[in-house]
Amino acid sequence: MKLQQVTRDELLVIMPGSENRIDKFLPFFNQYAERFEVDTTLRFAHFIAQVAHESGELRYVRELGSGMKYEGRKDLGNFYPGDGPRYKGRGLLQITGRKNYQMVGEALGQNLLDNPQLLEQPEWAVASAFWYWDRHKLNTFADRDDVVTVTKRINGGTNGLAERKKFLAAAKKIFKV
Repeated sequence: MKLQQVTRDELLVIMPGSENRIDKFLPFFNQYAERFEVDTTLRFAHFIAQVAHESGELRYVRELGSGMKYEGRKDLGNFYPGDGPRYKGRGLLQITGRKNYQMVGEALGQNLLDNPQLLEQPEWAVASAFWYWDRHKLNTFADRDDVVTVTKRINGGTNGLAERKKFLAAAKKIFKV
């Protein structure tokens, strides 16, 4: 079913813990969903379930750790001293690494290499999550209703799978999927 504009009330049913933060993010969910073709109720249900888990119901737009564990990670493009902490996870799906910041910045028209903290602002936190979703072709797995593969593509494993499934069930119910 085609996704219509998502409402505050719908998102609060899915993420009841986001009440004090939802209004900052809501316009951008609606703005970027169509652009990145997260435009069916099933796709959006999967997307918002992953966002709900990864961001702690919109609490976190910056990784809590220092980022030192990413220092020197060539696979993330962290070639220079300080890249690990500078390009630690940010945004609703935790974009990590110099290479990813450069790619998402180019896609969104933002200089994230010089301003990585932009991914902590609601618009770019949301936009970067949609970019990540699109770049990793997660609509394909959402269309198959494959929460395990979506989770693995975002998390690298199945960390938090039970909670992701709980958010997904709530989203499916609210969107009548």
